[in-house]
Amino acid sequence: MVGTGVVTLVIAAIASLFMAWAIGAGSSGSTPFAPAVGANAISVMRAGFFVGLLGFLGAVMQGANVSEAVGTELIGGVQLTAIAATTGLLVAAVLVAIGVFTGYPIATAFTVTGAIVGVGLAMGGDPAWAKYRQISALWILTPFVGSSIAYATAKLLRSERTSEAVVIPLLAALVGLIIANVKFVILGPPDVSQSVAETAGEALSLPPIVGDETGRIVVSLAVAGVLAGLLAWDVHRNLEAGQRHFLLALGSLVAFSAGGSQVGLAIGPLVPLLDPFDIPLLPVLVGGGIGLLAGSWTGAPRMIKALAQDYSALGPRRSIAALIPSFAIAQIAVFFGIPVSFNEIIVSAIVGSGYAAGGSGVSREKMGYTVLAWLASLVLATGVGYGAFALIEMLG
Repeated sequence: MVGTGVVTLVIAAIASLFMAWAIGAGSSGSTPFAPAVGANAISVMRAGFFVGLLGFLGAVMQGANVSEAVGTELIGGVQLTAIAATTGLLVAAVLVAIGVFTGYPIATAFTVTGAIVGVGLAMGGDPAWAKYRQISALWILTPFVGSSIAYATAKLLRSERTSEAVVIPLLAALVGLIIANVKFVILGPPDVSQSVAETAGEALSLPPIVGDETGRIVVSLAVAGVLAGLLAWDVHRNLEAGQRHFLLALGSLVAFSAGGSQVGLAIGPLVPLLDPFDIPLLPVLVGGGIGLLAGSWTGAPRMIKALAQDYSALGPRRSIAALIPSFAIAQIAVFFGIPVSFNEIIVSAIVGSGYAAGGSGVSREKMGYTVLAWLASLVLATGVGYGAFALIEMLG
């Protein structure tokens, strides 16, 4: 029996690696730097190279929350078996791979969530309605919130009433506040994530103000001030260079966040299988990160080109406007352990920033097909996952 368990775990791990490759080639590998490529700030091949490395780091440092949610919180009453996990992963990976090779961005979170829910229901599990409400709320709000913030930011950057030399440092300060409060596993005690602001704030030992940690507030403002100062110096020295540097930094942050979120979609189904073998989560996160990196290096350039050229003729301003809400939404999803599609985040932000310039370059036909692909991937993955596992159970 032990030998059979090991074999099924190995098969599930191979399926997980395939899923990680498909995600790296698709959403996590293609979307973070697509706006920067569209703005000619970086080449397609360099974008694929750097997004792979940054995604790997994000997977290892931030991947635990979403991994545990996908593995244990999508279905109630049952625990995923190795066969169920393998079935769900293979169904989702095939659908995502189809999206990669056809050039249409399939929403990975929709696909993986649907496949795992499908096999879980086929096992006789109960729907996890509370988690579904949480997930659906973020999925529904993402295109509206992301596109609205991107639209407003792009309008602000394009306005003749404001100076980019002032607006860009202020936006950098906002990003700095988020960075200071992003939680990392390596900063906290065992099994607890902690932010830079929390860690450094504790070291300051300042008295609390209005029930909050004064040190955390001071550190957050300090990080925001430093980033704002650096960008202010950069844009005053050379506005175009400052725009490009800010854009590349934002793309790097989104790529890191993508790794932290998307690796959970690949390895999450393995989480229930680790306890009997006393396997810690960290090496599994590393394996998933390697899969993302391989996918980014081998398959992402095709999708980067599709997103950068087909959705909007992006300039630096609209690209910056698209990446700021993308980074914020991604970190919210990681914090709450919600599987979210980076295709949905980035595409909606690109469209919002594109409409700030009168909708120039936005392909409505392409967007229509994309939205249909998102919805179809959720329904199809759920149905195929349920049917595939039911068939396996019947044959077994």
